Amino acid sequence: MTSIRRVIARYGVLAGNVGARAGALATAAVTTFLVARTGGAAMVGILALLRVLPGLVGVVFSCGLPGAVTYFRAGPNRDDRSLPLTIVAMAFAGGVVGAAAWIAASPFLGSTLFPHLSLELVALAGLIVLTKIFVATSKACLQGDNDLPGSNRVIFLEEFMFLPAYGSLWAAGLRGYTVLVASLILSDLATASFGWIRLNKRGFFAHVSRPSAALSRRVASYGIRGQVGGVMTLLNLRLDFVLLAVLTGPAVLGVYAVASKFAELVKVPAMALTYVLYPRFARQRDEAAARARAMLPKAVLLTGGVVAPLWLLSYLLPVIYGPAFQDAVVPAQIILLGLVFEGAAGVVSGFLYGIGRPGLNSLAILAGLALTVALDIVLIPPFGATGAAVASAVAYFTTQVTLLGFFAWVRQTATPPAWERTPVRSST
Repeated sequence: MTSIRRVIARYGVLAGNVGARAGALATAAVTTFLVARTGGAAMVGILALLRVLPGLVGVVFSCGLPGAVTYFRAGPNRDDRSLPLTIVAMAFAGGVVGAAAWIAASPFLGSTLFPHLSLELVALAGLIVLTKIFVATSKACLQGDNDLPGSNRVIFLEEFMFLPAYGSLWAAGLRGYTVLVASLILSDLATASFGWIRLNKRGFFAHVSRPSAALSRRVASYGIRGQVGGVMTLLNLRLDFVLLAVLTGPAVLGVYAVASKFAELVKVPAMALTYVLYPRFARQRDEAAARARAMLPKAVLLTGGVVAPLWLLSYLLPVIYGPAFQDAVVPAQIILLGLVFEGAAGVVSGFLYGIGRPGLNSLAILAGLALTVALDIVLIPPFGATGAAVASAVAYFTTQVTLLGFFAWVRQTATPPAWERTPVRSST
């Protein structure tokens, strides 16, 4: 009985996060199927862009707040009562400024990335910047507060809430791209409400002090260094989306979006490892290097074992989504090859974030991004979605190898970074 409890304690949290991500991806697959059947491949491509770009803008204008929050809630300053309102103030400021920047850029965005949308609808999509940052920040706060079940529910709800929103608005008579944008906004509002209400019930806002400018600078310092990696991760994941949209059109983008989303199922256990280990390593930094080293071989086997069945299942993509998606099979298989060592990368990313070295994670992702840019420009014009898949596979593999190299370099010196050694006085 004791051994069973140990197994549950050891793997239960990870399994919960994997389950939440798998449920979110399953819901996203249903959403993609629904949109593909009602609006075609072009609408799938627009949905893919609207799921990514507003969130990216929010992360940039909030100085990487979602990536930094977990570190401060789990590690230093976790008892500082000025931290909660500092986080909220940074999220609001970043969201508002980011939304304003999106709206100001609407004419450019409409002519380049969203030619099928009216100018007013592109501007309305700017509200997604604000809603996304509050969803992401609530999720990060729950993660840092060791409420992983709560953060897992936010992960799932991010995708799931789109379906009732879409269905309700469709029943109300909205159609086309209008229902797409409105559904994204409503689903984010519902998800963010769940996250912040749960935080409030857990005492997040109990006995708070006013926001601290000094603390916000420290959060921003960490966040900006981590943000570089976060932004580049999104660019690695979705730069090919943008280039495909510009160079080939939304229909090819829709096909590739299905292929890449399918292949990225391999990333689910890797992302779960990072998500679960990040706050744990932040709380137990003295043991972080040894624990991470012990986990690497198992992490490689974990993701490596997922690639083979997904390779076979990729042949079913045109059966599920329709004949127009026959060209998604080969790109999906190419991307799968580049993700074999993603589990090890997930462990190392959690380690680097947990010991306060997010900049190294950013550098590893930069190595992959450089190849993404170069190869996308060279390969997308002649080869379309297949060229984008090759670029992504090479970028993923390069990032994984670079992360493992950084881990070998720093694992003997996993001490707090210099910027952290002069702590901000806590407010109590």
